[in-house]
Amino acid sequence: MAVKIRLTRIGRHKDPIYRIVAADHKYARDGRYIEQVGYYDPSKGIENATVNEELIIKWLNQGAQYSDTIKAILNNKGLIKKAKENKGEVTKKAKVVKTGAKKEEKKAAPAKKTTTAKKTTTKKAEAPVETAEVKEGE
Repeated sequence: MAVKIRLTRIGRHKDPIYRIVAADHKYARDGRYIEQVGYYDPSKGIENATVNEELIIKWLNQGAQYSDTIKAILNNKGLIKKAKENKGEVTKKAKVVKTGAKKEEKKAAPAKKTTTAKKTTTKKAEAPVETAEVKEGE
């Protein structure tokens, strides 16, 4: 599922207010969404947009894409840079650090010969069936 952080329009005619949401890219603009992460009122400007920083960073670290307007809002708040730094810390923690211990040398196992033998099917000669003579009257 490709998640996008984008705007959904609410508000009245000629006076829009937008919700900032994380939604599947297939959902309609004003339709279903996964999670609401903020508000944006264009009449007040980008500086006054309200966003939940923890949720934005969570979605960006999970690979969510953002629209152009959201990019401007997040750059203004400094969240894209913060998410990139945070993602770097997460990957550093996730790395397995190998110690300086020597690896055991793998013993070379003897190579198995993989010759394919043809199956020979021999038909056994059927032994003749001995018939017993039955005497009548005895």
